[in-house]
Amino acid sequence: MVTLAMFEDVKKQIEHIVQDVNLLKESQALQSVCLRGMKVDRKCYLPMSGEKSFHRAADDCILHGGLLGYVENEEENQALHQYVSRKMGGGSSIWLGVTDIVDEGRWLDVTSTAVNYTNWQMGSSPQPDGGTKENCVAFSGQGNGKWLDEPCRSLHQYICQYNIP
Repeated sequence: MVTLAMFEDVKKQIEHIVQDVNLLKESQALQSVCLRGMKVDRKCYLPMSGEKSFHRAADDCILHGGLLGYVENEEENQALHQYVSRKMGGGSSIWLGVTDIVDEGRWLDVTSTAVNYTNWQMGSSPQPDGGTKENCVAFSGQGNGKWLDEPCRSLHQYICQYNIP
């Protein structure tokens, strides 16, 4: 005789199997992204086609299940610079998911976390230099991966980031 407790137990087992299958599908999708893009540590970067403003690029990455790409250390910055130079052209500038639009001078990534690593361009035109008119960060292909603050409405190529759990 099948009891209610047995039925509930089977139901829970099926729910766990469905969750495991969904996690596996997500993992396979992420591996596909990594194969088409670049993997660094626990992130996959995937270049997107075309140029967009900062906010449209960020929205597009969210629509594709990711975030506008950002880097957290020198290793990621160098790897992204090499990848962008190879895949998108050495002179390409791309949006990074970093902005100070909420609080001038306080740079946050797209998850609203304070940025601990920066790679601002120095020299004859030290960055950031735009004040309240330039609140978004572009990664300069010509500047060897140095960062520039730019108006968010400027058009740049962009790269989406997918975090690997």
